[in-house]
Amino acid sequence: MGGSLSLVPVLDYFARREFLAAGLRQNAVTLPYPDGGAGATCTVHYWAPPGEPRLPPLLLVHGFGPRATWQWRCQVGPLSRHFHVIVPDLLGFGGSTYPFETAPPPSEATQAAALAALLDALPGMEGRRVAAAGTSYGGFVTYWLARAAGAGRVGPVVIASSDLLKTAADDRGFLKRAGEGWSGVDQILLPAEPAAIRKLLELVSYRPPPRAMMPDFLLRDFIQDVLIVWGDHDQLFPLEKAFAVQRFLNGSARLEVVKKTGHAPQLEDPARFNKVVLDFLLAAHKSDPSVDGGSQ
Repeated sequence: MGGSLSLVPVLDYFARREFLAAGLRQNAVTLPYPDGGAGATCTVHYWAPPGEPRLPPLLLVHGFGPRATWQWRCQVGPLSRHFHVIVPDLLGFGGSTYPFETAPPPSEATQAAALAALLDALPGMEGRRVAAAGTSYGGFVTYWLARAAGAGRVGPVVIASSDLLKTAADDRGFLKRAGEGWSGVDQILLPAEPAAIRKLLELVSYRPPPRAMMPDFLLRDFIQDVLIVWGDHDQLFPLEKAFAVQRFLNGSARLEVVKKTGHAPQLEDPARFNKVVLDFLLAAHKSDPSVDGGSQ
C-alpha cells in the first residue's frame, strides 16, 4: 500500500524560499529560560539577515500555528527592503523549545522576556530600538514586550488581529461560533488533530480553504506609536474588539480594517496589509529622530 502524500513539506519549501529570497537565514540561540529557575535554558529559533543591522530592526511575532515562516511568508519580501527583519519561533512553536518536563508552559510575559533576551543576543542589537509587529497570539506577546521594555527600546508597534482585552466570556463566544465537540479554546488554537486544524483554518479565514487569557492590566500605560490591523470578518476576535482596543489605548492608536479578510489579513490580502504596515512604520521612522538607522 502506498504511503500518503503530506503537503507540509511543500508548504515549508515555499515559505522557506520566500525567507531565503528576502536575505534571511535561519539560526538558533540558547538562552536562560525566564520561568525555569537556576540553570534552565530554552532555545529560540529565528530567521534574520546575517551580521549587524544596516537597516532599522523590525521584529515579526507570529500567532497560533506551527511555524513563523508560514504566517509571515507574504511580508518578509516587501518589509526586508526597508527593515532588518527578525522572525523568531515563539517558545513551543516551530524550532523553539523550553524545558517542558521541569518548567511551566510559557506565559505571554515569559515569551516576551525570551524575545527581549534574543534581541540582546543578536549582533549589533543589544540595547537598540526595534519596531515590532505581532499577529493574533503574537500581538499579546508584542504588547508584553513593548510594555516591559518601554518606548525607548520597542516601537513603533503593530497589533494585528489581537484582542488585548480578551476575557473568559469571549472564549465562550468563540467556542459557540466553533460549534459543538470542543472541550476548550486551546484545543482549536493549539491543534493536535486534523479536525482541529481544519476548524482553525475555517475560523481564521474569511474565505477558508477546502490560551484563554483574562488580562489584569489596563492598556493605557501602553504609550507607543501603535497601529491596529483587523480583518472585517474575523471570527476569532470580531471587529468590535478592534474598536474596544483602540478606545482603551485612549483612542490614540490608528485602526486599519482590511476588508474581506478574517483573522489572518496578512495572508488573505498581503498587498493591502503590507502597504498599511509599511506606510505606518516608514512614517514613524521618518518623524521620530530618535529612531536609529533610518530606511535606506
